[in-house]
Parts: sequence; structure tokens; C-alpha cells
Amino acid sequence: MRIVVGFSAGGPTDVVARAFADHASRVLGQPFIVDNKPGANTVVAAELVASAPADGYTLLLGATNHTMIPALYSARVKFDAIRSFAPVCTLAESPTVLVVGPAMKVTTLAAFLDNVRAAPGRRTFGSAGAGSSGHFAGERFNRLAHTSINHIPYKGAAPVVTDLVGGQLDSSFATLGSVLPQIQSGRLTPLAVAAVRRSPLLPNVPTFEEAGVSGYQDDAWYGLLAPAGTPRPVLDALEKAARSFADAPGSVEKLHGLGLNAQNVCGATFGAQLQHEVQVNTKLAKELNLKLD
Repeated sequence: MRIVVGFSAGGPTDVVARAFADHASRVLGQPFIVDNKPGANTVVAAELVASAPADGYTLLLGATNHTMIPALYSARVKFDAIRSFAPVCTLAESPTVLVVGPAMKVTTLAAFLDNVRAAPGRRTFGSAGAGSSGHFAGERFNRLAHTSINHIPYKGAAPVVTDLVGGQLDSSFATLGSVLPQIQSGRLTPLAVAAVRRSPLLPNVPTFEEAGVSGYQDDAWYGLLAPAGTPRPVLDALEKAARSFADAPGSVEKLHGLGLNAQNVCGATFGAQLQHEVQVNTKLAKELNLKLD
């Protein structure tokens, strides 16, 4: 059985996929492999799964940016982000954290704002791709904080981290799971967490609300999707494996160590969440004039 990931190896989506593949192989007694198919903001991977036989042998490990596809593409996309898939379950979630590398010598959100406002359009933020969740997060911040930080798209989260640490990039609105090791080693500096409350993994890092930017929250999810029409017994078996993954102590500990929390939103509830996010993201894309066609 194949789990297709729309990003390169090493990023949080890939990490969740590999952790679930190991667990599902044991629970279902069948080997699972992870197949990385980066490109076009996960459109390549989603199209592959949408056109696969509806037998449960080809699955998509999607992330928050899946619900941004309808807002950014039209004629180029040969599938529907909602109707072409059967939602199984979310597997994990992670808050977004604003991090800076050595190129920006700031340690607080206030100093960061002073810096970027003093050089409009000259400071940069990187994301896993144009139209990715990190791109939307950065543009939403620009709008809310009245800044003009320049967006630099990459093909996945891992190369963003590499350039941040190397000083070629100023900042990133990253999922905590993609930058936690670099934060812990001191190579990246976290300025604020886009969540309702502080992360237990970063107890000394304020929320954006605490740091002076009100109303900025941005959590990322990672979830399992099957091709539309996949038989109910197959979906039930996958949902059972997903729920046991979130409950397994080993999975929880592994995800926590990567800045992620195990999470299950399954079936129709997951589907309703996807539909709501498509509506919200489409509205935001129109307001920001974001289009990739």
C-alpha cells in the first residue's frame, strides 16, 4: 500500500506519513510505503491519488494546503479537492511559529516588526511553495500587521530550513514540527506562536496575541485521504488504524518530539472541516489576489 506525499522527504508531512506507515504496517499486517511526489504545491501528488483505483492501495497524506488548491488553481487541476477524495482521518496537528535565522538579528516580535517596517519589501519569508499553508500564513500576517515581507517559495519545508540556518533567508511562518530541532539547537530563533496558548514545547515563546499582534492564529493539520469511491470497509479499516495511531504511546511520543500533536478528526467531520477551509481560503485568496493559474 502506498502513501503519496506532495513534498520532499524530511518535512513534517513526510515525517507524519512515515510514522503512520510504520504503525499501519503493524496494525493491518500489510506493508505501507511512502512515495514522495513534490511539485505544484502538492497538486502532482493529489492528482495521482485522485486518479488511482478506489481500492485503498493508493492514499494521500494531505496537509492544510490541500484546501487551498481550489483557491489557487482552476483549469490546471484535473480533480476536485473535496469530491475527488474520501476523507479518512487527520493524524496530527502543529501550530505555526514565526522563526528567524542568523540573517535577522532580532529576538522579539516587536524588534522583528521594527526591522521589516524599516525595510519594506526587502526582508524575506520562505514557505514550502507558492500557495502553501506557510505562504498563506505569511501573507495573512502581512495583511494583519501592515508589513510587506517578500515571499520566497521553495519545494518543501526542509530546504526552507536549510536556507534559514544558512542565512540566505530571513524568516518563515513554519509549522513547529519542521523547525523544532533547529530551535532546540539554537540555530533558529522563535519569535511567536500562532496559537491560542503557548506551546508546551516552547513555554518561553509568547503567542502573537501576547506579543502584540491580535487575532493571528494558524494551526496546520496532516491527514489521510483516499480516492473517492473507496469501499466503506476499506475506509473503516484505515480509520481504525488512524485512531489507534493517535492513541499509541509510541506515536504520541514520536510526534511530540517533532513538535506535533496526535489528532483524530475522522469521516464526515473531517469532510465538513475540509469544505469549511476551502470556503475560507478561497475568500482569503480573492482578497489577497493570490492565483497560480
